[in-house]
Amino acid sequence: MKRLPACLAFLFGLAVSLSAVESRPNFLVILADDLGYGDLSCQTAKDLRTPNIDRLFAEGMKFNNFRANCPVCSPTRAALMTGRYQELVGVPGVIRTHAENNWGWLDPKAVTLPQALRKAGYATGMVGKWHLGLEEPNVPNSRGFESFYGFLGDMMDDYYTHLRHGNNYMRLNREIIDPKGHATDLFSDWAAEYLESREGNKKPFFLYLAYNAPHTPIQPPKEWEEKVLKREPGIDPKRAKLVALIEHMDAGIGKVLKTLKDAGLDQNTMVVFSSDNGGHLSAGANNGPWRDGKQSMYEGGLRVATAVKWPASVKAGTRTDHIALTMDIFATVLDAAGAPPQPGIEGRTFLPTLLGQGQSQYERDLFFTRREGGNRYQGKTIDSVIRGEWKLLQNFPTQPYELYNLKNDPKEETEMSKKAPRMFDELSKALRAQLQRGGKIPWQKPD
Repeated sequence: MKRLPACLAFLFGLAVSLSAVESRPNFLVILADDLGYGDLSCQTAKDLRTPNIDRLFAEGMKFNNFRANCPVCSPTRAALMTGRYQELVGVPGVIRTHAENNWGWLDPKAVTLPQALRKAGYATGMVGKWHLGLEEPNVPNSRGFESFYGFLGDMMDDYYTHLRHGNNYMRLNREIIDPKGHATDLFSDWAAEYLESREGNKKPFFLYLAYNAPHTPIQPPKEWEEKVLKREPGIDPKRAKLVALIEHMDAGIGKVLKTLKDAGLDQNTMVVFSSDNGGHLSAGANNGPWRDGKQSMYEGGLRVATAVKWPASVKAGTRTDHIALTMDIFATVLDAAGAPPQPGIEGRTFLPTLLGQGQSQYERDLFFTRREGGNRYQGKTIDSVIRGEWKLLQNFPTQPYELYNLKNDPKEETEMSKKAPRMFDELSKALRAQLQRGGKIPWQKPD
């Protein structure tokens, strides 16, 4: 076969490259905050209406076995942004305002998803809750996002004032702002504005929309709460507030998805929906069949409702039992973008599953770790490892490790350490090795 002359080869390669750039998908990653596994009407909730998220699940692929990297906020977000186990990038616990209650410092050397996508020619934007740093170098605009419209902190003490410990962490890029309105409405509106700005622009984009709903305080707009109370006679008032807050978020997501369609961008945009951890039981959350909830290493703290819609490539109404973690979104997005894989990450692509090509389950141990303070944890870790059908966990630093067989006992009701001592020892050894790896990584801000 004759080779093309160098000049023609260059032009041919350029044409192919430009064509590939124009056809590459856009990405919209939507992350809810503390959404219970069962707190969607498509997830068996009987007292709740989420038509827009339901439609996303119905028109895409639903993941039956998706887990968050951690049962609390910051670590899962660090895993999403880096494709790595959170403790290996310096975020084993929650990043907070005060140093004595802060348990993470995102490694400035870690490559983030928006940084990798920018190198691949993508526009990058973020709207909503960041929760990976309050100051340089760990603010969104310094970690790969060209535009940021949202909240730096861990939670808002009020959805309308947007303050945390009296501090204003709302930003337009690096500028302090004081917008008026409910945080969910603001984030939905800002995301819609970003999508409107992409209409007609051939450069592909990555938009990360991270809501702080339905995280505490459970503060829905009054009219949404009244609607739920009227529709659901006899509902517990606490539960009614949470239902209203989730339904309000669903309406915002509906607005965002409509804007995506109106801008002519929906067919070739991969929309990923998930949550950073399970729902908070004390707030009235429903985690479906799983034991416990937010903060817990039991399945209720880790299992999250997750779906991917991509009309151009993902068959509507499909379901998968493929096991995946939040950090796998990183690898999958880069794979779909045609970007070079990021070396050294633990995340694994599930793109073949999305494309209906069939995919063998990765042979890997799944680790879940969390470091926390207060009298309950005293700066120590709780952790878990899953290998196949077996799961070892410690839910409090002062309690012994527990072993469960998830295939036979998905609700984690029968502790098996005495009946399966060999598996207990094997998983304990694997977990110790992971804790040693994480122990090498600084997680406090350097002096």
